[in-house]
Amino acid sequence: MKVSIIIAVYKDIESLDLIIRALKKQTYKNFEVIVAEDNNSIEMETYIKSVKDLDVKHTFQEDNGVRKSRSQNNGILKASGEYLIFLDGDIIPYSSFVQGHIDLAQKDRVLAGRRVNLNAKLTKKLRTKELSSYILEKFYFIFGFGLMFDKNARFEQGVHIDASSFIYKNIMAKRKRNTSLIGCNFSCYKEAMLAINGFDESYGESSLPDDMDLDWRFRAFGLNLYSCKNVANTFHLYHKKQDNPTSEEEWDKFKKNKKNKKYICDEGLSQHCI
Repeated sequence: MKVSIIIAVYKDIESLDLIIRALKKQTYKNFEVIVAEDNNSIEMETYIKSVKDLDVKHTFQEDNGVRKSRSQNNGILKASGEYLIFLDGDIIPYSSFVQGHIDLAQKDRVLAGRRVNLNAKLTKKLRTKELSSYILEKFYFIFGFGLMFDKNARFEQGVHIDASSFIYKNIMAKRKRNTSLIGCNFSCYKEAMLAINGFDESYGESSLPDDMDLDWRFRAFGLNLYSCKNVANTFHLYHKKQDNPTSEEEWDKFKKNKKNKKYICDEGLSQHCI
């Protein structure tokens, strides 16, 4: 099955390079990469054209405030894969990441992944290439040991368990787990995204459409949210928290749509020229 990995980016080419390096290490090979840029910079275009040994496509738009949802919709329309995996531009995947999503993929599922929040020290080592994400992944209990004592790091989410293993099938898969969707690491069949008209662009700069809004819309459509925690692992690069506040008007609209079960958004994929 062909996969399209859609990466939402804005200016940070250094982080994107770390993601691209990690994607070159994937054990599952049948995928393309869509760099969905919420901007239109020559620097980003030049970098993407320099990438070798990966099938990389580039979508872009004018930098007119935070329009991540529109950018991600651009990526969906560009995708040729039947299965979509979504990543943020500061999320570095394990080498088993794509395989993990594929192992658990089903037509009636949306897979909800998680991330390890790296500290400033480890992030600097990755950015300066002193340490690769591949080595950090393989020797996680050594290089990531300090994260075990940081309650914000979520150390346990970096422990990889193969979906075909006895432990996963007989223990992990039977546990009740948090299956709320977070936008930085999730996946679904492309037909599911088309059915709900993609991301809702009407929320402006709010973070609502990236996870909370999609979460209930997928459920209302009839899909099950299923955890891929510990199977499709990622690292989250450290940075200062960015706040995209949600206005009272946007909250009211969100609640109204949810109450009325309006899971097909008005301002989504259908607004774009295909």
